[in-house]
Amino acid sequence: MKPSERICAALDFPTFAAAEPFARAVAPEVGILKVGLELFAAEGPAAVRAAAALGRPVFLDLKLHDIPNTVEGAARSAAASGAALLTVHAAGGAEMVRAAVRGAGPGVRVLAVTVLTSLDAAALEAIGLAGPPEAAVVRLARLAVDAGAGGIVCSPHEVAAV
Repeated sequence: MKPSERICAALDFPTFAAAEPFARAVAPEVGILKVGLELFAAEGPAAVRAAAALGRPVFLDLKLHDIPNTVEGAARSAAASGAALLTVHAAGGAEMVRAAVRGAGPGVRVLAVTVLTSLDAAALEAIGLAGPPEAAVVRLARLAVDAGAGGIVCSPHEVAAV
């Protein structure tokens, strides 16, 4: 793998028309283009198809978190849009992660988000995840990988523990 292939460029724009000049400029130099929630909410699967047309895999960062049946269907739709990677929240539980993997099929790698970096120990305790953030990240990472996730997303502060 070339070093440039390890770079993911975030298309964090309100529309694909706004993202396109940037996407075209960076696509030859990066390994992955990321379509996040803002762009996807504005343009839907068309944004994924447009990004994929630039010749790079698309990381669809939606952080799905719902009942397993709904997440399975959403993952199936994400796969049909051309996404190569898709995020879900590990906190949705093992069955939800398994459902995402089933729905995504073999062509899409499901990545499980452990703990959002915006949540500190107090915020985690308020939602029922008492203890240091590192402990929650490790628990959720283990749950997600055991449920079939192809990878996890965590803060750099927890990488060593994971």
